[in-house]
Amino acid sequence: MAIPKEVLGVERPRNTVVYSYGKDGSKYAVKKRVGCKRVGGRNLPVNGPTIGHIVAGRFVAIEEKSEKPGPDLKDWANASLADSLFRDVLDQLREEYDEPTSEKIYAASILRVIYPDIADYELQGAYQNSWLSELYPGVALSKNTVSTLWDSLGKKYSKIISFMRSRAGRVSMDSRLLLDGTLKSDESKVNSLSDFSRKARMKGSRDISVLFAFDLDRREPVCSMCYPGNMLDVTSYADFVRKCGVTKGVIVADKGFPSSAAEEEFEKNPGLHFLNPIKRNSKAIEANSMLEFESVLPKHDGILSKKARSGRKWLYSYRDVGLAAKEESDYVARAKKSGEYDDKELKERRESFGTMVLESDLEMTAEQAYDAYSKRWEIEIVMRYYKHACGFDETRVHGDYSVYGSEFCDFLSTILTFRLLKAFETSGASEGYTYGRIIKKLERAKKIKISARSDWELVRTNPSDVEMLKSLGLLPKDPEQPKRKRGRPRKIAA
Repeated sequence: MAIPKEVLGVERPRNTVVYSYGKDGSKYAVKKRVGCKRVGGRNLPVNGPTIGHIVAGRFVAIEEKSEKPGPDLKDWANASLADSLFRDVLDQLREEYDEPTSEKIYAASILRVIYPDIADYELQGAYQNSWLSELYPGVALSKNTVSTLWDSLGKKYSKIISFMRSRAGRVSMDSRLLLDGTLKSDESKVNSLSDFSRKARMKGSRDISVLFAFDLDRREPVCSMCYPGNMLDVTSYADFVRKCGVTKGVIVADKGFPSSAAEEEFEKNPGLHFLNPIKRNSKAIEANSMLEFESVLPKHDGILSKKARSGRKWLYSYRDVGLAAKEESDYVARAKKSGEYDDKELKERRESFGTMVLESDLEMTAEQAYDAYSKRWEIEIVMRYYKHACGFDETRVHGDYSVYGSEFCDFLSTILTFRLLKAFETSGASEGYTYGRIIKKLERAKKIKISARSDWELVRTNPSDVEMLKSLGLLPKDPEQPKRKRGRPRKIAA
């Protein structure tokens, strides 16, 4: 197949030749000319090893350590599916970084997802054994290379912020952004982020704090930043919103993120709104008689509600009668256990049992406000998958720069994790299987190259795995069989 002129015109080392490969000949590699030989009275060039590839209009060299022939059996399904769902993020990375750096970040982010709990020193081997090395050849992920990568990413932190702002800029005016933070263990003594949080003092270990904004409608993280472990969420709130460029949407936050903490940002950005609960002892509750309920939510069982205007804000109050009964029962149980019962205190607290009051700068129905806030449980899923499914419950680097760089990669991996979750749910693959189980089943689907000249082919696997690969679009589905027409049976000639 003829090599396109634009590919031949790419600048590459002298004394090299370009050749095409792949099933359709759409990939291009560069071989080194190592001499010539005399055949039939003519001098014919002799090609040596492949020294690089033409990727996205530029020559990408292969590191000397990567020039050894790779394995002829590679994990195919997990990397192929991840790449198909995640490729737009590579384009976003290219807006901030050069091609080799973008591919390193991209490949490391994928490997951290398809091989949970993988250590940095294992990335190079996992890459070589994965189909990623066929999709993106020549990516350097050795231990020293990755260590240098995290450090360099942290030193250019403005690029990470620019990346986050670019993603936040794609949020629509109507998007609901769930905001929350989590703590991860960080026992490093050389970075300024590691410190004792309130919870960490009780368990005796240091933490860093990671804040997330999660788009409820698209069901994936929008942006993330890390802060010192001893910094309260209320302190980092305004900084997070400002640095990440969150200027649109409705931030649905918990009590740790009161709107007053980022009041200036809400005033500067008219397209940015808030919906969050206020404390049960807030003076606004009594001043607006928010516990004197006026209606029942029609789509929810046992939920009383009230809506009121309070200055420039709207208040929405609720009582869950089932939860109120449980809280009163728990109060009595505690009194029984301690042997101290105060009837006066019980009567005073009984009014607030099972109640929740939300505040917002947007007017909506009481039901809309309740539904929007009740979806906050999804951010808990984000935190759970971030820590456990991905294995990101602790930092594995030490310096400030490396923490910022490695956390950026963790954030990208979290985006991919939720895209995989959506793909599993949409395809029906999650029926009867956990997320971790599906990841393991995908790892079993490998491709083998029997000889140097043969194409890669799928290793035979069990029928249930094949059906899963078909449902996820990795293998073509079986053509539908035409339905047989019902009619009178034909007579068979004697």
